[in-house]
Amino acid sequence: MRGVSFFGILILGLALAGCGGDTSFSDIKAKMAEIKSRPKGRIEPPPEFKVYKAFSYGAAALRSPFDRPIEVQLAALPQKRSNVKPDFNRPKEVLEQFGIDSLTMVGTLTRPGATLFALVKDPDSGLHRVKEGNYLGRNFGKITSVTPSKIDVIEIVSDGQDGWVERPRTLVLRED
Repeated sequence: MRGVSFFGILILGLALAGCGGDTSFSDIKAKMAEIKSRPKGRIEPPPEFKVYKAFSYGAAALRSPFDRPIEVQLAALPQKRSNVKPDFNRPKEVLEQFGIDSLTMVGTLTRPGATLFALVKDPDSGLHRVKEGNYLGRNFGKITSVTPSKIDVIEIVSDGQDGWVERPRTLVLRED
């Protein structure tokens, strides 16, 4: 045991002798003095921020460019023009300011022996009660039937040749 303690004391003594020596840190003190003697810098003011201008997106009610286009196929052009045309003199209803693709059927209302009403949600999250004979959509869409699961609409659209054609559309009940 005595040999172990002698070697332990010898190693401890050598370790302490290695920690001694020049403790003046003259090189570090010289570097710190050189840094402190430099001229003081000037902090730049923060940059001016531009005022935020709010942007109002105005195409929310239009058909999404990511939806598939609606195909309207005209059969052979009839020799005789049809008498289909929209009634421009009737007052517009509320849901005619929205595109039919932006409207959603969300439910129905009924009472025993009364007319079946459909509930339609517009893009502004407004809820509207409609029935057969009401109009919706931008293309003079008239509701032809209301069932618990869908609304059938006939739109009147231009045929591209100074005439009008009827186009059937359907709003299906959306269940979230």
